[in-house]
Amino acid sequence: MDLVNGKLVLDFISKSKMNIRNIVCVIMIFAWMNLHGSSKPNIIWIMAEDISTELSCYGHSAVKTPVLDHLSSLGTKYTNAFTTAPSCTPSRNAMLTGVYQTSTDTQDQRRGGVTLPGGIVAFTELLREAGYYTALGCGYHDKTDHNFIAEKYYNEDKKHTSYLFDGNDWKYRAEGQPFFAQITLPITHRWYSSEWPKLRELSENPVDTAEIELPPYFPRHDITLNDWALYLGAIEKMDSQVGEILMRLEEEGITDNTIVIFIGDNGRCHLRGKCWLYDAGINIPLIIKWPEEEGNIETDKLVSMLDVTATILDVSGAELPDYLDGRSLLDSSAPEREYVFAARDVIGNVEDHIRCVRTKQFKYIRNYVPEIGYQECQYVLDNRPMLPIIEDLGTQNKLNNHQKLILAKPKPFEELYQIHTDPNELNNLATKPEYQETLKKLSRVMDNWIEETRDKGMVNF
Repeated sequence: MDLVNGKLVLDFISKSKMNIRNIVCVIMIFAWMNLHGSSKPNIIWIMAEDISTELSCYGHSAVKTPVLDHLSSLGTKYTNAFTTAPSCTPSRNAMLTGVYQTSTDTQDQRRGGVTLPGGIVAFTELLREAGYYTALGCGYHDKTDHNFIAEKYYNEDKKHTSYLFDGNDWKYRAEGQPFFAQITLPITHRWYSSEWPKLRELSENPVDTAEIELPPYFPRHDITLNDWALYLGAIEKMDSQVGEILMRLEEEGITDNTIVIFIGDNGRCHLRGKCWLYDAGINIPLIIKWPEEEGNIETDKLVSMLDVTATILDVSGAELPDYLDGRSLLDSSAPEREYVFAARDVIGNVEDHIRCVRTKQFKYIRNYVPEIGYQECQYVLDNRPMLPIIEDLGTQNKLNNHQKLILAKPKPFEELYQIHTDPNELNNLATKPEYQETLKKLSRVMDNWIEETRDKGMVNF
């Protein structure tokens, strides 16, 4: 498609039935392509590991994230963005294919050897067909965490092989070739938590524990405050790494023709976060900087990370497969999302099948194995410093009702939360008579989603 052709631009907008904001964004992208004599933008997808929205631009004053704050001021910040799973493997599998992990049998953490259903491929293959050089890591981490079988490629740098990407840095692309780069920043993962105290020691302005506002289900204790401060310190280090990536774009003179996308790959690495379907486990930061965008835009529209995959394919000029479960953020041919869905299945040594549906107003959760309570896998038990002190305070009867939720057993079969009035999901409304209509409606929505997506995690339920 000749993106310089004005008639084609108008046809594209007309067919997409776009709203004003998306029309402006598309026109800016096309105008930029004219200016730079390029048919396609570069695309960088930065994934920070295991964080929720603990950034200062999202209203968390105890943490300082000047780089991401600035990126947000230049682009669009999404406050209702969600992963399809609360742990890395299933979440990343969904993003790599653009399809719910429960539809491709990739829903279990690190269960390898899965064959994707016929016709479904990693979206990097579609980018390659659209003329893109696909790079992984680019000086940072090369994590993909996919557990499906993919074709192996021999990379142009003659040193590395990959199943999904052409090489380990965009510098190996052909002259003038657009690139897509996926970069993981792992410092916020608990695997690197042994480095967190050193980061705090070296920081000129370490996080002040007096300024920390803990979620209300954590007791305010020296151990919980210190662990949260270390987590925020890791986020500050990650923020500086984003700055390094943006500086490289400046030095290479490609900032103005590069789309930058920043997300978390799943929710925060804390109790009731990662591994669970509360917002702390699936609500993540999403910031997108478009070329020539006016910026400093905030939206509360519901976004699934599957939509980001579809958006990347859309702006690349690739043909969007019919099997995609996401929709391009630039395409308003369909109404805004009413719902986002997420699923949790086997993680480590724990098989706990949970499904949720989220609207702007409500969250409905269904626990298929409620009898095991909030059982954590061994990895989590080894990497949650707050848990022993919470258990100890529990035995001393020093926890309030909200803090006791972490130790509750069994879980309720159904949970319903009114998000605007209860953002920490503390007050389960599932048994309240005045909320039964909402409960039944969201339960039906979930049943339909499970059936329509052929949820492979639910075969025994």
